[in-house]
Amino acid sequence: MKEFAYVRAGSVEEATSAYASHAGARYLGGGTNLVDLMKLGVETPAALIDVTRLPLDGVEELPDGGLRIGAMVRNSDLAAHPLVRDRYPALSQAVLAGASGQLRNAATTGGNLLQRTRCPYFQDLSKPCNKREPGSGCGARDGVHRDHAVLGHSAHCIATHPSDMAVALAALDGRVELYGPEGARRVAAADFHRLPGNRPEQDTEIRPGELVTGVVLPAASAGLPSAYRKARDRASYAFALASVAVVLRVADGVVGHAGLAFGALAHRPWRARRAEEALLGAAPTRAAFEHAVDLELSAARPLRDNAYKVPLARNLAVDVLSRLTGTALTRRAS
Repeated sequence: MKEFAYVRAGSVEEATSAYASHAGARYLGGGTNLVDLMKLGVETPAALIDVTRLPLDGVEELPDGGLRIGAMVRNSDLAAHPLVRDRYPALSQAVLAGASGQLRNAATTGGNLLQRTRCPYFQDLSKPCNKREPGSGCGARDGVHRDHAVLGHSAHCIATHPSDMAVALAALDGRVELYGPEGARRVAAADFHRLPGNRPEQDTEIRPGELVTGVVLPAASAGLPSAYRKARDRASYAFALASVAVVLRVADGVVGHAGLAFGALAHRPWRARRAEEALLGAAPTRAAFEHAVDLELSAARPLRDNAYKVPLARNLAVDVLSRLTGTALTRRAS
């Protein structure tokens, strides 16, 4: 067993200060991913900065009607929160689609965003992986890659991001709150995670020493019809083969707002900007949905064994858009 230091932080400032003073430190929340990676030897932190006692475990209604979700809010509590379920149903559905009930009771909002890929080559120290050991190669590219990326991948990495929650946050225009040596800042949830490029070891845009303190959901998407759908190999406790989060507003017979994001297709939640642009101002018909989704997925570059993901994602997105259109029209008529 590799020894490590342990610090229990009493404030955000104390946490970031302790992180800065311990080279090779990691923040510890629920530990549902970090502890597993430590057991495998993938993560070998010199120090763990325990942030579980920080006052970041609340869901706060903002004056403009949005919500602020603390980084230490447990996934189970987030999914069950009345304001989340009522105003942002896609987020509640996404969280409930992830992991098991026991893990959701432990996992946190911040930790969910920072979880690392479940690529087996990343988790196996005997295999080459540029994300784990830059320059060692990507074993998955010529190996087993049925579950890997079809969008935005590079020669250096074809891993996918495993979070369900992050996909919904991207579609809902959420923003991630960070605090670090340079103070507080916010990053759009859709831009928080990175594509691999030639630096696949960098999962996110988080700067050294920064701590995720919360997530803000905007008032603009509150109450809009939204949904999350996930396809997986078994009915529960499985990572997505493809998933989609959709936020849709129909007014005067045309689409007035569309937020669309795919999961399990790329190194990060994939915000479908081309599809959204095609939908704006269009009549909410199945043909329009198919056209928009096909435009987005035309950029897909499937590998030897994962081309099935493209029609799977297409069918999921078209089905969710079609169902939400009926919901939107019913609400408008009432």
